[in-house]
Amino acid sequence: MFKNLSAVHPVAWNIVIGTLFVRFASTVSMPFLAIYLTSVKHISPAMVGLMLTVSSFLGVFFSFIGGTLSDRIGRKTILLSSIFLWSITLVGFGLGNSFAWFFVLNSILNICSSFFEPSSRALLSDLTDEKSKLLVFNLRYAAINVGVAVGPLVGLYLGSSKSTLPFVLSGIVYFFYGLTLLFMLSKYKIGEGKSASATNKVSMKASFSILRKDIIFALTILTICFYGLGYSQSFSTMSQYFANAPQFHNGIKLYAYLTTINAVTVVILQFPIVSRMKNFSPTVSMMIGNVIVSLAVAGFGLFTNFFLLALVMIVLTVGEIFAFTFTDVFVDQLAPEELKGTYFGAMGFSKLGFVFGPALGGSLLAYFGYENGGRGFVIISAIAFISFPMMYFVNRLFQKRNAVKVESDAKLTVNS
Repeated sequence: MFKNLSAVHPVAWNIVIGTLFVRFASTVSMPFLAIYLTSVKHISPAMVGLMLTVSSFLGVFFSFIGGTLSDRIGRKTILLSSIFLWSITLVGFGLGNSFAWFFVLNSILNICSSFFEPSSRALLSDLTDEKSKLLVFNLRYAAINVGVAVGPLVGLYLGSSKSTLPFVLSGIVYFFYGLTLLFMLSKYKIGEGKSASATNKVSMKASFSILRKDIIFALTILTICFYGLGYSQSFSTMSQYFANAPQFHNGIKLYAYLTTINAVTVVILQFPIVSRMKNFSPTVSMMIGNVIVSLAVAGFGLFTNFFLLALVMIVLTVGEIFAFTFTDVFVDQLAPEELKGTYFGAMGFSKLGFVFGPALGGSLLAYFGYENGGRGFVIISAIAFISFPMMYFVNRLFQKRNAVKVESDAKLTVNS
């Protein structure tokens, strides 16, 4: 797969490398925002939870708008406006003192992300030939994981839970990345829109209508919601469970070790797994990932031994690699050329599972109590397993669509 590295466009390299730096910069500060607001600003956990929930919902719904606008007015406009506003917003965290200030800025932050992410993935698709798309999307995914693996450790060292200085530093990193992106897009004259003709641009209403009629895409979003409901427990409910359940000694440290194992496993196994699966349909890989993650979630509720939990985390991470690394490729294959941004943006709705997952997990912990909290993981595992038969059905529909397309292309070839 790496033999295609030379075919990667310079602007695509800029996005991939920039993703590493901005994800590193954001995880130096953002994971500590809730701790900072509760411990330093003395804002109640309930209010902080409300802030995070509202901003997450905004991110989900604005993702479709951001992706659609990138199709209509051009990738360059959306990418640059969102990245520079993102930079200003992060610096703004260093100037804030009230809950309302942080509430507004965190909402703007999520909107910027929901505009930038689908637009950048659509641009990667625009710039990359079919043979290299799997490589490029996985380079981006690897960059995210490397940044996320290192960022929180640096944030801990910088005291991000006690100061807003790391937020300002993150904003500066985003600003310089924006400058490099501006230079590269201008140099290669990229992202201005594919056509000067307005007739080639689909309205937002028409885009939504097209998405609504694409049953495969709609089912995929619903499937990922169920999958996300299970996967989200690994970074929300699990930390609360380990920290408070009496059967765990020093559960916070245990959770930190497991998250490190997750990051290292992704970095080590991502490309070997992708190399093995590249000749299969992306839906097959996603289906395998769904069943592995769903079953692994139950393991966190069934075991208390560190080595068994570490094994469960490795299994979960393998499932994560199967499920995540081919998702962008699958969306790219489904989307019409003129609606790449719209489809990548609409994938934001699949994050609803990740939004509701922590609330469901927390409610089950409250119902069973921390001592019996493991039962909650088993219940969520069973709910998340619904994603497997749904993805199996999506795979069948996708294979039928491909067969019809091949037959249609063959007829056109014969007639011509």
